[in-house]
Amino acid sequence: MLVDSRRGLWVSAALLAGAGAVGVLVALPATRPAVQAVDDAVWEWVGAHRSGPATAVAVAFSWLGSAWVNWPLRVAAVLLLAWRRHWARVLAFTLAVVSSEAAIGPVKAAFDRPRPPGSLIATSAASFPSGHAIAGAVTAVGLVLVLAPPGPARWRWEVWAVVFSTVMALSRVYLRAHWLSDTVAGALLGAGLALGWPALVTAARDRHARGARASP
Repeated sequence: MLVDSRRGLWVSAALLAGAGAVGVLVALPATRPAVQAVDDAVWEWVGAHRSGPATAVAVAFSWLGSAWVNWPLRVAAVLLLAWRRHWARVLAFTLAVVSSEAAIGPVKAAFDRPRPPGSLIATSAASFPSGHAIAGAVTAVGLVLVLAPPGPARWRWEVWAVVFSTVMALSRVYLRAHWLSDTVAGALLGAGLALGWPALVTAARDRHARGARASP
């Protein structure tokens, strides 16, 4: 899955640390007003630049990041990898998906942040972090890592995965379903898990292989 699992672990740690840092800034009374001021400014800006075509595109991207799209893609990927007997990739992708889904509810409950006013679509549960941003990043980045072989083609696909995850997350801000900080934290968390689990599985597999070669 990864040519350099150590580098993957470092990048994953940086992404997860970024998500944690945003969470701390949102949670601390000393920094929360500054974060909210930025979120309010973005909320006002998108409201002032709303248009019919842009709203339609945002709704489409929001739907692409929904469970109706994510879960069929995830299941299809796992079935394909299992058919090819790529068990390490099945394990890594499954762990990324399961850990991300398991984290959404408890983290939302812990922050219990209200949604932005004037949402253009139906919403549920608390605002922080964005479940759409987490799920979209886990699915897009994770699928590229477990399906595309290492090389230039994978890098191009990863760029598109990051672009999609970013636009999809921003669509939630445009639709006033989330604050900007919700989506930033969610995208960082999802990408960190999508990269971290393949890095861990690859590192464990390589270590086991080295031990097997060294044994008599």
